Amino acid sequence: MSQLDPDAWRRQVRQWLATVLEPTRAPESTGEAADLAVFHNLAQDEERLLLERCRAYQRARFDAGYQALTLPADKGGAGLTAAHAAVFAEEESAFEVPPSTELISVTVRLVAMAVSLFGTPEQRHDHARAFLRADLLACQLFSEPGAGSDLAALRTRARQEGDAWVIEGQKVWTSGAQFADYGLLLARTDPDVVKQAGITAFLVPMDAPGVEVRPIRQMSGGASFNEVFLSGVHVPDRLRIGRPGQGWEVATTTLALERTASGSGNRRKGGTFADVLALARSLGRTSDPLVRQRLADLYVRAALRAATVDRVARTSAAGGRPGPEASLTKLMASDLLTHTGQVAAELMGARISADTGEAGTFAWTQHLLGAPGYRLAGGTDQIQRNLIGERVLKLPPEPRADRAPFSQLPGTPQAHLTKE
Repeated sequence: MSQLDPDAWRRQVRQWLATVLEPTRAPESTGEAADLAVFHNLAQDEERLLLERCRAYQRARFDAGYQALTLPADKGGAGLTAAHAAVFAEEESAFEVPPSTELISVTVRLVAMAVSLFGTPEQRHDHARAFLRADLLACQLFSEPGAGSDLAALRTRARQEGDAWVIEGQKVWTSGAQFADYGLLLARTDPDVVKQAGITAFLVPMDAPGVEVRPIRQMSGGASFNEVFLSGVHVPDRLRIGRPGQGWEVATTTLALERTASGSGNRRKGGTFADVLALARSLGRTSDPLVRQRLADLYVRAALRAATVDRVARTSAAGGRPGPEASLTKLMASDLLTHTGQVAAELMGARISADTGEAGTFAWTQHLLGAPGYRLAGGTDQIQRNLIGERVLKLPPEPRADRAPFSQLPGTPQAHLTKE
């Protein structure tokens, strides 16, 4: 299957998608306003319904052999190339895919992949398959109040007691924790070695005694992020992912997967150029030369980001390993979201401040209030710039008094250091 030409495979994908999804319809043809929120702002019951729609589609993908396309076959994937994944995403964009969530993405693209790559055969059978199929949902318990960008400084501890580990600590900015069955957690298991070497990864049942999830209310009104407190949580050793002390490798590999996938799927985040163009037309502003200039600038930014994502995917397809240039896709995504909101706000003027009842106007506040958060989620803009500066431009690394520069750590994958 891995030798199948992507173009020939495209027809097969298109035929399958047509059996499970409806073709994409433009918002104007449906009379429905686009969802302009960067992060979901739904009541719990609505969020559960959305999750069930997403899970039904993920199960259909898995059962048809279209899940985990680039994961090696011996790890439970399809064993195809990044070019095949790009073809699937392109064909999928022509259909009405259920709008995904952070929790679905983290489960299928990150945690499932991490367990598949580092887990035991039993863990791949019992958990990775269930994550890939979305039968089980998993959040990511990485970031802490005092260890965000410097992930190696995490303070959550795990001590071994017999055939179990007892975990104490706190995590923050965890998407979907209130709906997750498991959390992929990093904890310090050896405080006497260099920070990166003393971390271990675990799958923590989110309903285990001692796990408390507290939603964080966002300024946009939603509560998709959470604090997670762990007090004397007992986790059996069979849920340890990788060797003791291998957590840093698990984390950086997982984050590299996320960064490479950033922007490569068609999961919508906030408003798009097409939405801004539709707004300008509805307000009768497209004949204004300054507005046309701003629209052209926004279009160019969107096209450049798409081209960069495609370049990173082609590097992977050719057998190369996407390096820090993949950080550009994350930076460009943040930049595009910011400029999209700015242009929309300029077009609306005072309409952005109050709900006048005009369709497709006040809804842009969800985008404007959510866009700043994307500069932090999935790796801060500052960390991405550091990677580009050190790895691409060969600038001197930032001084680190307590450890060697990240670029000098042996065997460190090209990955950012921040994640929820």
